[in-house]
Parts: sequence; structure tokens; C-alpha cells
Amino acid sequence: MDFDKIVERKGTFSEKVDGLGKHYGKDDLIPLWVADMDFESPQCVKEALQEVVNTSVYGYNTIPDEYFPTIAAWLEQEHGWKAELPWLSFIPGVVKGIGYVINFFTKPGDGIVVMPPVYPPFINVPSKNGRRLLYSPLKERRCAECGKVLSYDMDFDGLDRLLESEKPKLLILSNPHNPGGIAWSMETLARLAEICHNRGVIVISDEIHADMPLFGAKHLPFASVSDKAAQISITFGAPSKTFNIAGIVSSYAVVPNPKLREEFYRWMDVNELNSPTIFATKSAIAAYAKGGEWRAGMLEYIERNVLFVEKRLKGLKFNDVELITPIRPEFSFLIWLDCRELCRALGLDQNGLVKLFVDDAGLALNDGATFGPGGEGFMRLNAGTSVKVLEKAMTRLEEAVRTRL
Repeated sequence: MDFDKIVERKGTFSEKVDGLGKHYGKDDLIPLWVADMDFESPQCVKEALQEVVNTSVYGYNTIPDEYFPTIAAWLEQEHGWKAELPWLSFIPGVVKGIGYVINFFTKPGDGIVVMPPVYPPFINVPSKNGRRLLYSPLKERRCAECGKVLSYDMDFDGLDRLLESEKPKLLILSNPHNPGGIAWSMETLARLAEICHNRGVIVISDEIHADMPLFGAKHLPFASVSDKAAQISITFGAPSKTFNIAGIVSSYAVVPNPKLREEFYRWMDVNELNSPTIFATKSAIAAYAKGGEWRAGMLEYIERNVLFVEKRLKGLKFNDVELITPIRPEFSFLIWLDCRELCRALGLDQNGLVKLFVDDAGLALNDGATFGPGGEGFMRLNAGTSVKVLEKAMTRLEEAVRTRL
């Protein structure tokens, strides 16, 4: 559990490191973009994978009997959600699962609602599958005293009008929210469920960051907030973000309503879209059953990293105005940076902002514009790394900005 340890990932086929040249045109950047962490995965996961390797025969496999009960026990223990075993299915990745739902429940031209700024695949997967992308933008929640953006709220009046006029089939919910790290409240989720249920809209709830609460936050599974939510929900979750095993591709679906579930699961089954590798199931079982101590240590470390980034950026000012304001995440290791004061101070558009980070500071962050309307002027920073790396990154950013001022 040495989270200070710097792990060399170059040459390991890491998208985060070895993909820098492809995505940024440079391979010498500090990688703070792709949403995996630089920490070694828990020892229990490594041991479980080694047991599989030691069998020396890697043929077709069955799903271990304890796989789905382990997931169900985790959901009840961590989130108070009693998911019945027939509700569960394996899926090979949450984004793939979103694609499955889109292709099974809708046809080209059907409307799908997303709430930007939001995780870019929510925008890309529907649109590239020929569906009609419908935006219900989130509203910025600002501090009454200083005017800083603290979080986001859903625009329920605007959403209801959109559902009434456009008749969409699906809404994709980020719960907890990515990139804002928001823990949606019971009232918010219940009202969303009421509106969507009344309009006949299925809600895909991406809950991949649900097991990474920060600063005392509490996650509420969308399907658990009301009977109406349960009847319209398709939930996706995974141990991948929490235990840093995204490359193993182990995710799951939870669908309480048999009218949604039975035909959808049958379609996945006959097309063998729900068949996991033994590495996927064994790593998930180990993580959920034995990874608790590692997870607790990791979350404490991430909290310290968030506070470190906040402190360093608070000192980056011009005319006594803070140039970059981080929105404190309630979940995960991703920090949404409001850089609009920086853009005003330096006369930057979004392309100029990205170039400042990449060319001047030597940092690879996610471009806020890719998160849809409302993402302009923002950048997303991955704090799931050694504080030594973050310290170097903050120093580079400070020097790059002060050179421009």
C-alpha cells in the first residue's frame, strides 16, 4: 500500500502513457488524463490473477459460483441496495454496455438524452450509432459570496419540456457525476425517476465511480431511490476504477424490471456478449471480498491529493483573482478545473487553453470541450497518482502561467 511509489508504466501498453503521442503529438508529457490510477492494484487481486496463471491451461471457463453473490453482497454492504441475483449480468465494460442498450432498445434516429458537461462517451456512443443526441445541460451551482462554481444541479423544468417535445427513448445518467464528482441527492434522483417514468424513458445509470466516496460522501444507486426508478433503470457498475483493474475489463449490469431485463439479457446471452474471462471474474471476487483495506488507504491518499491540488491552485492568482478553481469531487480521483478566469486573464480560447497545458506546461489533461456544452473553459485532471507527480505538475503549470502573465 505504498501509494507514494512511482510505477513505471511506459512500455506496458498503457493508453495513459504509451498513447500520449497519438493523442497529444508528444510523448514526454506528465499524463493526468485517462481515468485509471498509477497505483499498484491490491495484492489480493494480483494473487488471484497469479492463481489463474499458475493453472497453465487457459481454456474456456465457466463463471465462478461466488461471482454474482459477491457483487450482490458488495452492493448491499456498501450502498444498502439489495440486488437479487437474477438482476445481475456480466458486461465487458460499461461503455460497451451503454452501446448494447442503445442498439437493443433504440433504432437510428431515436432520441437519447445526456446532461452535459459529462463523460465524453455518453456523447460519442449515441451519436456515432446514428441516434439523435439531445442535451439537457446541468446548471452551475455557485457560491453566493465568491461566485465560484461549487457543483451542478439538474434542470428539471428544461428536462421535462425536452422529454415532452422530443420523445426520447433513453437518458444516460452519470451517477456519481463525471467530471464533477457529484453525489446526487435522494431528492434529485427521485425527481429524475418521476419525470422519466412519466415520459416512458429508460435511464442508463453509469455507477462506475460509486465505490470511491471522498470527504464523507454517500452514494445512492439510482434504482434504489424509488419503485419508479427501479422500473426504468439499467445500472452499470464495476470494480475497475476503484481497484485499478480497468484493463482486465470486469463490469456488471443490474436490471430489476423483468420486462426490460429478460429480452435484453437473452439477446446478450445468444450473442455471447455476457461471457467473462476467468481473469475478469476472479479479480472482481478478490477485490470485493479482500480489497477493503487497500481501498480505504487509497481513498485517504486521494483526499490528500485533492487538498494538495486545491492548495497549490489557490496560490495561482492575478490581480488577487484565483485563475483556476477546482470543483472538489465527492467521488473518484478526477478533478474538474474551472479555468475561465485564466482564459480571461490570458485572452485564451479553448484551443489556447489546451495548448497552454500541453505545450507550455507539458501536461496531458482532458480537454473540457469534449465533455459537451458547458465544458468550455474547463480541464479535467486525474489525481490518482503519486503526490510527487502532482507536485511536479503543479510547478510546471504555475511556471507556464506566470510566464504568460
